[in-house]
Amino acid sequence: MFRDLSEFHEWFDSRARANRFRVTPTGLDALQGWTTDPDTGNIAHASGRFFTVEGLRVRTNSRQVTAWDQPIIIQPETGILGILVKDFDGVPHFLMQAKMEPGNINLLQLSPTVQATRSNYTRVHRGSSVPYLEYFVAARRHQVLFDSLQSEQGSWFLGKRNRNMIVYVDEDVPVRDDFCWLSLPQLRELLSVDNLVNMDSRTVLSGMPSPRRDAGPGHTGDAEGWHPMKRVLSWFTEAKSNHRLDQQRIPLSQVAGWRLRDSVVEHDSGHFFRIIGVNVQATNREVREWSQPMLAPCGRGLVAFLVRDIAGVRHVLVRALSEAGTLDVVELAPTVQCTPDNYRDLPTEQRPPFLDYALAAPPDRIRLDVVHSEEGGRFYHAETRYLVVETAEDLPYEEPEGHLWVSVPQLAQLVRHSNYLNVSARSLLCCLRSESWMDTTVSADLVAAW
Repeated sequence: MFRDLSEFHEWFDSRARANRFRVTPTGLDALQGWTTDPDTGNIAHASGRFFTVEGLRVRTNSRQVTAWDQPIIIQPETGILGILVKDFDGVPHFLMQAKMEPGNINLLQLSPTVQATRSNYTRVHRGSSVPYLEYFVAARRHQVLFDSLQSEQGSWFLGKRNRNMIVYVDEDVPVRDDFCWLSLPQLRELLSVDNLVNMDSRTVLSGMPSPRRDAGPGHTGDAEGWHPMKRVLSWFTEAKSNHRLDQQRIPLSQVAGWRLRDSVVEHDSGHFFRIIGVNVQATNREVREWSQPMLAPCGRGLVAFLVRDIAGVRHVLVRALSEAGTLDVVELAPTVQCTPDNYRDLPTEQRPPFLDYALAAPPDRIRLDVVHSEEGGRFYHAETRYLVVETAEDLPYEEPEGHLWVSVPQLAQLVRHSNYLNVSARSLLCCLRSESWMDTTVSADLVAAW
């Protein structure tokens, strides 16, 4: 545990110095253990495990572009993202890990206690065992505060989900190298640091129960909102009924508009993303050297919530969004979710709704502005600007088609269940809910809130 964050940063820097990391981009044809099928062009591991890169043909009625092909990552395994919680002198602390991922722009970031695919924890790669895994595969021996299957990036994965868990323990837990205990106020401060708290930590923390049911707006006690919850659920169900999303897996070599050039898969326009290869060395991972394909975005993403207080309760303008790989047609997404560079030369009417409003927000209306990394195990240098903008009176209360004002307490209830909030919305929700974390309460209250 750390008395202040200066001690944490010293520890974090020491973990970076204690281990050797190296990531070298290379051609897809040079990846050891990976093959490109000569008939389909699909990229797969020789073991048949981990993941594949294939093609996807998409047809939808809910976007400006209604049909397209693209590469997609297929990873049917359900991994575990889990955080241990323990009480120290009446204050809940969370066991976090300084973890290297090959796609991280700064290599080392703060991850959950356990962040492992099924291939990792069943040791397909013949690597070392995953620390603390036993607390999550046998979680019912302890107090489970949060347990839900949650989606990953729908634009890049096809139907990918992980099990998100928070488990409270009251026994002594030995702290291994690269792990540390952090309090909620400390985590709140670290969430404001660029590229430090990784995506997997953010999605797990978004589902944390509220410390106190009566703590007011932003908590999960009574899910008050401008619209009652039954109206929110009906609107969401109607969106799923009305949206069409047809997904057809096709050979990677048949994906229209994409090409393999210089052993990299890329779009003809140079936009969207590329599929590259990397060679990795990391002395603190289960396997110390490996090669793999990675998806490398062509530009920094933007996700933004427009927020306003209605009857004293913080509300968010959410969007019902279908993405190429969405598992159940539609999920609740941020008000804005896009890569602005892809729309730079388009007229206003062809740009995503509220994109220009969010980008033009004056400083006094910006409540959050931080750059976070996306999942570093599959995505190379994938950064997203996370923005929360307080709306002005010039934005009417009227909800455009496909949008709804939903309160933060209502979102905090929905995130307890699968297939409601997409990963971008959960990351922003984590940041919004962290406003309450400065008020630490005893762990018993935290557990009782669930």
